[in-house]
Amino acid sequence: PSAEGDYLFPSVVGFSKTGERFVGSVAKRQAVSNPDRTVISIKRHMGTDYKVQIDDKQFSPQEISAMILQKIKTDAETYLGFPIEKAVITVPAYFSDSERQATKDAGTIAGLEVVRIINEPTASCMAYGLNKGEDDNAQTENVLIWDLGGGTFDVSIVEVGGGLVEVKSTAGDSHLGGDDWDQRIMDWLIEDFKNRYNIDLRADRLAMQRLKEVAENTKIKLSYETTAKVNLPFIAADATGPKHLDVELTRAKFQELTADLVERCEIPAMRAIKDSGLNLHQINKVFLVGGSTRMPAVQDKVRALFNREPASGIDPDKVVA
Repeated sequence: PSAEGDYLFPSVVGFSKTGERFVGSVAKRQAVSNPDRTVISIKRHMGTDYKVQIDDKQFSPQEISAMILQKIKTDAETYLGFPIEKAVITVPAYFSDSERQATKDAGTIAGLEVVRIINEPTASCMAYGLNKGEDDNAQTENVLIWDLGGGTFDVSIVEVGGGLVEVKSTAGDSHLGGDDWDQRIMDWLIEDFKNRYNIDLRADRLAMQRLKEVAENTKIKLSYETTAKVNLPFIAADATGPKHLDVELTRAKFQELTADLVERCEIPAMRAIKDSGLNLHQINKVFLVGGSTRMPAVQDKVRALFNREPASGIDPDKVVA
């Protein structure tokens, strides 16, 4: 676990007005109230000459990534009680040579010797024990990896057999992820509140920060419960006094609000299958990766598309690691 006690580590870096640096969940918590000084999804800019400007300083994507890796390294060393010198880093299968090199450079800046850069879908197959290769005559399998994370969606078709893992094709949507589902809950809460009290919460950064956190928690809750209560006392005030947000969101309503997002997952999935030269019936297994695949609507979509039960058994947040 990180120093904050979490097993998941948000790739977020924040800078305070006084020049202090926050990395991980602390940075994520202050992101909405401090958007101009918070860096999210730096992974999208790896291998480019994009620069992050904070006051009079510029940071490259490698430097921002190094800050994240450094914090992970420090937290691990504190927890384990010995120095960490080497790292294996996973990247999306579609990463180009320059993106891979930039990732490697980030590791070096963070004080790590990067031993290997591995494709995320390859790592997932390894987690499920598909590359053991004890039997070279074993049947070759075609595995589809459905990776829906916080900010991106990736689909990979991987051929596994005889101890080898080969990525046949990859497709995705780099602007589709769990954050979009959170945003729909936020929008719904804002509209509901506006209709009740004629107050637009979008104008209040601190209220938005609280909404962002409660939206994510509500989404998570609706993955295993059919209704979720949303209660934010003292979210706003007007001449008549303080106002509280107190509503209930059902799973059915949430799925209605986000149905188009689930539909958007189908396009990259079909494209990956087409590019691999296979058809739907030739897919032997489907693995779900990324915390957002816990949503029942996403799992239903996978079942409907591939007419099979996706493999579970490993926490989707930890498969790649």
